[in-house]
Amino acid sequence: MIFPKNYEQKTGFDSVRRILKDNCLSTLGQRLVDKIQFSSDFELISSFLNQTEELRQIILNETYFPSNDYFDLSDELLRIHTEGTFIEQSALVDLRLSLYAITEILHFFNTKTDDQYPALKQLSANVFVDKSIIQQIEKIIDEKGEILNNASAALLKIRNEKISKQSSVDKKLRQSLASAKKEGWVNSDIEIAVRNGRLVIPVPAAYKRKIKGFVHDSSATGQTVFIEPAEIFEINNEIRELENAEKREIIKILTLFTDFLRPKLSDLAYAYRFLGLIDFIRAKAKFALEINAVKPIFENKPLIEWQNATHPLLFLSHRQQNKQVIPLSISINQQQRILIISGPNAGGKSVCLKTVGLLQYMLQCGLLIPVNENSETGIFDNIFIDIGDEQSLENDLSTYSSHLHSMKHLLEGADSRTMFLIDEFGSGTEPQLGGAIAESVLESLNKKKAYGVVTTHYANLKLLSGKANGIVNAAMLFDTRKMQPLYKLKIGMPGSSFAFEIARNIGFPENILRQASHKTGKTQLDFDQKLQELETEKEALQKQKNELNSADKFLTEIVAKYSKLYSDLELKKREIISNAKQEAKQLVSDTNKLIEKAIKEIKESNADKQVVKEIRNEIKKFATEITEPETGAKQIATEEPEAATKSMMLSQKATEEKTPATETGETPDVILQKGDTVRLIEQNVIGEVVEIMNDEALVAFDSFRIKTPLSRLEKVDEKVLGKGNKKVKRAYNSVINELSDKMASFRLSIDVRGKRAEEALQLVGHYIDEAILLNVKEVSILHGKGNGILRQIIRQYLAGIKEVKQFRDEKIENGGHGITVVAFR
Repeated sequence: MIFPKNYEQKTGFDSVRRILKDNCLSTLGQRLVDKIQFSSDFELISSFLNQTEELRQIILNETYFPSNDYFDLSDELLRIHTEGTFIEQSALVDLRLSLYAITEILHFFNTKTDDQYPALKQLSANVFVDKSIIQQIEKIIDEKGEILNNASAALLKIRNEKISKQSSVDKKLRQSLASAKKEGWVNSDIEIAVRNGRLVIPVPAAYKRKIKGFVHDSSATGQTVFIEPAEIFEINNEIRELENAEKREIIKILTLFTDFLRPKLSDLAYAYRFLGLIDFIRAKAKFALEINAVKPIFENKPLIEWQNATHPLLFLSHRQQNKQVIPLSISINQQQRILIISGPNAGGKSVCLKTVGLLQYMLQCGLLIPVNENSETGIFDNIFIDIGDEQSLENDLSTYSSHLHSMKHLLEGADSRTMFLIDEFGSGTEPQLGGAIAESVLESLNKKKAYGVVTTHYANLKLLSGKANGIVNAAMLFDTRKMQPLYKLKIGMPGSSFAFEIARNIGFPENILRQASHKTGKTQLDFDQKLQELETEKEALQKQKNELNSADKFLTEIVAKYSKLYSDLELKKREIISNAKQEAKQLVSDTNKLIEKAIKEIKESNADKQVVKEIRNEIKKFATEITEPETGAKQIATEEPEAATKSMMLSQKATEEKTPATETGETPDVILQKGDTVRLIEQNVIGEVVEIMNDEALVAFDSFRIKTPLSRLEKVDEKVLGKGNKKVKRAYNSVINELSDKMASFRLSIDVRGKRAEEALQLVGHYIDEAILLNVKEVSILHGKGNGILRQIIRQYLAGIKEVKQFRDEKIENGGHGITVVAFR
């Protein structure tokens, strides 16, 4: 039960209905919006919420969902139930387009797995569209909705004969006009005109008897008459007869199609109910996205545990003004069933009340609500609201009498699954008496275990929190320093009205405030002020505590990460040192073996020059292999000083004593440094060394950089540098020119109509690659409508390209689903 009857107007749900209807694509969906009703059926509400949430996810995550051509053919299908009737030609066009839309929606859900969108898949399970209907329609009308010439053999014959006679009329009429111009009966600039649907010649009235024929009209001044020459008069009559025959044949064609369609009307009616339902659910999902609504945790019991709830209409209004809405966090459960909210005027009490009333009503009408996803919400059988003035002149009810009438209705119907929302409870009469009645009403409602939210300024209602279990105070916070409301609800303590502070802030006479203060009593004023200051300071301390906790948590994580990193580094260090020692020992051993072998061969060959040279080369090669960072002579010297010294001394003795330095013929290698100008060997590209890393260098070549081995680089002088820069510049300009040429010749649309699927995909693939290369933002692919096969294949290809942001149908007036518009990231 909902009370009163104008509940939707009081809470703003009537505005929600209007927005939902605006979001619908068809009258099918709008009719369902009109049928939205409050429900207390948990399973039904859950089903509605699941459907809406799934479609919200589709809009957010899917690249395409059919959202065009949601035409309502239900009335037309109902009309042609009668034998002998036929479908209108304009309705035939809408029928084809809407059946396409239904087919695409069914295909969308059929391609999804059972665990994807189960609620919506269940809706589409029994929907069937006979494809032969679309095929028959395409044999009757063309893309523009005109009846095809070959829709029947008789129609083709009629139209061919009509064209022939129209051609004859045109020819003879032009001959008559030329003859009249030649005779001087009409001016040379006169052209053929149309009067009463017939082709005529404008002739000055003085010469009207010169041309034999039928006068159809005259000008306003009577100076010109419009004559249909006699030689074409009969032919035009024949054309009129052919046009009538054409209309009769078209009616015959439409009648035959309707007879074909009539046995399938039951399935079609069900399909259009499905289309309307999808439109309705889509409208709810679109609205949910507009207001940041979600599906909260939904339980089958009276419960409100909302975090960051916002009033949707207030949110939309503030967004247009670039203003923020302060979210509401509220808790109503078995422990705290009734909230008594107090606080200053214009502090947000009524907005809080209306937010609860609207969101709970929206939820039980199957709409998602703007709260955090982890919020919990339940279900109520009855919702009662008393907001605003309900005085009635007809029933002779004053404002207070109307409130009492509402309270009487509430007390009679309230139970443990009732939620009531009362604004300014007890107002409208003498405060002490009104407060007493309000207190008694609340005590009675509390005994009935009802749930509710009440706003008030009465102190006696605030004191109920300590007297009865289930009743809890709540306050709308007020900043006493800035003298402005904070629009935040704080549950657990009463609030102050801050009447004196607000009056003083707006410049109310101070002497009046002093007199009022004496009349009220200083104790009460100090109590209210200190209470609110204490709450404000508590909020600030809580904020500081949260910040300190966050900082402490952050530091704890940093220390843990540092400790782990230090432990890992120590472990790695020991591992590196151990490996280095093993490598050093092996290196020293290999060095000794090589030197001993060299000494032995030198002695055996009596210091033959060629042998010595080969040995030196072998030693040099070995030295190169072992001079890598961290494993060369320095590491050997560090880890095994005695062995390394011995190896070096033996090497020096073996090579210096037995082989003169002048006999080697070796030339030291050129060492590259940062900043050197270099060239890639066997290439003309010249650059500058930016960084050297072991045996590799990072080299800058004009607008790009590459990393390459030092062995592929050679140092060049200034003359070579000059030539190299010119070559690099020419190569760079060549690339820029090529891109400019491509951009100049690139078209923003491609036509693949009539192509085979393989050929079309190849053309589209090349075209999309070029668009991505040239950084084009949007292109169009003209594939035509037909059976939709080419359109489907192209869209499947586009869905697999990560650079494609989205694709959609072109606007109806520009081609509709015969053109796919592609947008890139």
